[in-house]
Amino acid sequence: MAIQMDDLKKITGGFDETAQMPLLFVGHGSPMNAIEENKFVKGWRDAALAIQKPGAILCISAHWETDGTLVTAMEKPRTIHDFGGFPKELFEVQYPAAGSPELANLTQILVKSAHVYPDENWGLDHGCWSVINRMYPDADIPVVQLSLDHSRPGIYHFELAKELKALRKLGILIIGSGNIVHNLRKINWNNPDGGFDWAEEANVGFKKMIQNGEYDKLANIQEMSPSYRLAVPTPEHYNPLLYILGLKEENEECVFFNDEIVLGSISMTSIKIS
Repeated sequence: MAIQMDDLKKITGGFDETAQMPLLFVGHGSPMNAIEENKFVKGWRDAALAIQKPGAILCISAHWETDGTLVTAMEKPRTIHDFGGFPKELFEVQYPAAGSPELANLTQILVKSAHVYPDENWGLDHGCWSVINRMYPDADIPVVQLSLDHSRPGIYHFELAKELKALRKLGILIIGSGNIVHNLRKINWNNPDGGFDWAEEANVGFKKMIQNGEYDKLANIQEMSPSYRLAVPTPEHYNPLLYILGLKEENEECVFFNDEIVLGSISMTSIKIS
């Protein structure tokens, strides 16, 4: 039986009912986007300005893979600098957003297909904070992360997302952060602003499938052609997209932005659904 809105308010401690929040999938690319000014940062910032300010954010980041499904439940998540070889300036960035034990608890209650475990150790990884700190630089919105169970296939993530739809009517912005095309082994450092033919082809193909609602195909990438598997050699940067697609309602539209490939093999393509 679905949880009613009044019951949700009691459980969460009072998230206010709102108009349905949009959904965002962001191609996060390099951690340097956290401190550089570029067209992709502008795209994220413009997306934030175009929507109602959320009461909280639930982020599914490519950079938190776990055994089982976890949700951050601490009141003050740490800023995790989960990368190496970048300037000192980047490691000095802190994003002191509060957590939300209430949102973590609600997430656990809503998900019936799996046991969601509360986590007190993780924090906010760079797939999360490097984007959100450009969208909401005042760090005045609570942020919670939901992990990716690395043992599960794409369809698991797509179906689990559907159980979180009630959050959208409580002022909670759900963000998936990864990259649709993401092959680090094929990076071309000599071509920072373009993509290989196979990467461009795959990016166009993925967008067509998204627009056409071919979600069964998108959730089973292992059955796609070799060019798509080359674009997604491992699933962690792709799976956050499946959460956003699983949350989409039939009458909603997908608008693509930051739709470019960089370094030959990484797409910055981002999506707003509303």
